[in-house]
Amino acid sequence: MPDRLDLDLSAPPAVPEAAIAAALDLLRGGWLHRYGETLGNSSDAALLEAEFAALTGARFCVGVNSCGSAMFLALLGSGVRPGDRVLTNGFTLSPVPGAIAHAGAEPVIVEITPDLVIDLDDLARQARASGARHLLLSHMRGHMVDMPALMRLCDELGVTVIEDCAHSMGASWAGRPAGRFGRAGCFSLQSYKHVNAGEGGLIVTDDEDLAARAVLASGSYMLFAQHRARPAEAAFARWKDTTPNFSLRLSNLAAALARPQLPLLAERARIWRDRYARLKAALSRVPGLRLPHRPVAEEHVPSSIQFLLPDLDAARFPRFLAACRTRGVYLKWFGAEQAEGYTSAPRHWRFMRDAATPPRTAAVLGQLCDMRIPLSLPAEACGDITAIVASELQAAQG
Repeated sequence: MPDRLDLDLSAPPAVPEAAIAAALDLLRGGWLHRYGETLGNSSDAALLEAEFAALTGARFCVGVNSCGSAMFLALLGSGVRPGDRVLTNGFTLSPVPGAIAHAGAEPVIVEITPDLVIDLDDLARQARASGARHLLLSHMRGHMVDMPALMRLCDELGVTVIEDCAHSMGASWAGRPAGRFGRAGCFSLQSYKHVNAGEGGLIVTDDEDLAARAVLASGSYMLFAQHRARPAEAAFARWKDTTPNFSLRLSNLAAALARPQLPLLAERARIWRDRYARLKAALSRVPGLRLPHRPVAEEHVPSSIQFLLPDLDAARFPRFLAACRTRGVYLKWFGAEQAEGYTSAPRHWRFMRDAATPPRTAAVLGQLCDMRIPLSLPAEACGDITAIVASELQAAQG
């Protein structure tokens, strides 16, 4: 076992040479903005939308400047109004309740299970108690609930589902892609996601009104015909004079970086699944460590791994984390007193009226560790990571 892991576990996916060349060509031409009177519908942004729509099997795709903007516009386009209540699961990141707040709505936090997915029983209780008619479902860290069961329940409750797929591009449930169960799916092109364009978001939907409203609200002016994966003009006619321009457009530069990476998704998924399987097999043998159950139907693309330490109390957690980080294994903890980096819990979201973590969710997050799996991680390093985690966990428990 090495004294220290000589790797950067936070490294994002490398930008391939084809994407760099595409970006340089774009820079030389100067067409960084996706719209122009003479540009037509062959901009990189328009082409990316069409390619991603085809990849996911969606009728429409709208590119925007972030996944947070994608969620906001999907909520807006599905009819969420100021003062509405919107359900969301308690294991997610602050941009999810932030998108709800951006729409002027109020988040209603739903409990999660020990396997890190939304609790369907609590979802039913919270929907009935709150009267909420929308669920912004976060596939947080790529964990997907039983989607057919969730959709049946939401249909019974009269609840519209919007999927946050920031961590699940390329994933599916029993062959059906993430983002294709609800009314819309929202994806991320941020550096730490499955496609690294620095920043950007994509909305996929079969709903022509939602798509038209998203195009208009993202800031197309009257150049919406320059979108390829768009609805017919009649949908825009219904909304063009009443939809505000929020200037949330996707840039051609981000699209140029993203397009050459779409064909790489399958190979990236293979690598991530291999490293996850190696880490899971090794970590599952560590005493005092529990991995969440992942159903066979969940075909995930795991760019990170999560595990729970049920026997480690809050006082000893910081010492364990610090020891692992000193040895090069950077773990994040969702039970910290203050939000840190890319972790937070409902009690940290004080922009909400009732910023509190539901009790069962708090118990799970208090035990939860999270580690990125970089594409560059060598297979042989999985054993070294596990050995360091096991050694420092034993020391912290002693």
